[in-house]
Amino acid sequence: MKKPFHLFDVYGIELEYMLVNKDTFKVAPQVDELLTKKAGELKADVENGDIAWSNELVAHVIELKTNGPTENTDDLAEKFHANILEIDALLQPLNLQLLGSASHPLMNPNTDTQLWKHSYSEVYALYNTIFNCKGHGWSNVQSTHINLPFYDDKEFEKLHAAIRIILPLLPGLCASSPILEGKITGFKDTRLEFYKTNQKEIPELTGLVIPERVFSKLDYHATIFEPIKKAIRPYDKNKILDQHFLNSRGAIARFDRNAIEIRLVDIQESPKADIAICALIIEVLKALVKKEFAVLKEQKSWIKEALFTILNDAIKHGEDSVIEDEAYLKLFNLKPTASVKDVWKHLYQSVKSTLHKSHHEAIELILEEGTLATRLLKAVGNDTSENHIVSVYRDMQKCLKTNTLFKP
Repeated sequence: MKKPFHLFDVYGIELEYMLVNKDTFKVAPQVDELLTKKAGELKADVENGDIAWSNELVAHVIELKTNGPTENTDDLAEKFHANILEIDALLQPLNLQLLGSASHPLMNPNTDTQLWKHSYSEVYALYNTIFNCKGHGWSNVQSTHINLPFYDDKEFEKLHAAIRIILPLLPGLCASSPILEGKITGFKDTRLEFYKTNQKEIPELTGLVIPERVFSKLDYHATIFEPIKKAIRPYDKNKILDQHFLNSRGAIARFDRNAIEIRLVDIQESPKADIAICALIIEVLKALVKKEFAVLKEQKSWIKEALFTILNDAIKHGEDSVIEDEAYLKLFNLKPTASVKDVWKHLYQSVKSTLHKSHHEAIELILEEGTLATRLLKAVGNDTSENHIVSVYRDMQKCLKTNTLFKP
């Protein structure tokens, strides 16, 4: 987002998918071949009209993103889907397919991970030296990122306050990583369970996932960026790592492009589901910024520890997580004790009239049938044999081609 836009003028959406072998269902570190087939030569970024393709960190993940800021989300699902179909056609001769959801259910990160060896490889290599990027928290984590602009400190204050409030609820809408290495993990959002600790060597990077109570550029630099710079110094002798790149909170301020990036959204089974979720989050944030639920002072008052407690339980239980913090529920005019699903149902009803009709069906299915994690667990049932897990995930995989939602 180059020039400063005002709040909600434009959006940037990023979707990450993994490549898997059609026969073995193993992850396939061949994104460089895909990008080469598309561009005629290996390029780290390929522009394809309204959507761009690129790679990040590991060789089996492709990222599709809006090619620059877009003014609305109404037709984005179709645009992403068209690119997915094009990729699918390019992958046919390689015997590969894309796979949705935030984590591969059988991948062994220690044996199956290959880091990206091309552009930015020196950055990734340094990261690997510090953190060992072969763990699930690095190489088996596909997410959706939402980028939202702010014009100045005043707008940053409102947007950051609203985003901090909404972060704890996100796993209850989009958890999609309940199975790792063939085992039901006990967490609906296992991706975020790893996210909390995958940079434990330098805790200043992720903090408590929920960002600190900082509401100006100056304050953000002093409270978040300076401790990060200080902590990374002994590891980054050649100063190749950027503070924006290093900040790993659940929402990060990008003052280099006047935007905040939300990073706690697990990717879904199809763009239809992803874009509907993004659109709902955006509408709820708009309502918060307009003080339709709570005034700014109230939103800003929340400390990260209190918000993290709610997030932490939602990571485990998803939409069934019960919120007992009466003050938090009061923010949304809800009575004491409600599940995260109850909160989302309430928020959806509150903003439904402003949400494009194309998103209603997907949101209503998620609110009725549960997160993708819940639906995958229902389909797997008690049979956690590799063959059965693969058959369930292959069923889910079809949703990418048809741009539909997974129903067990």
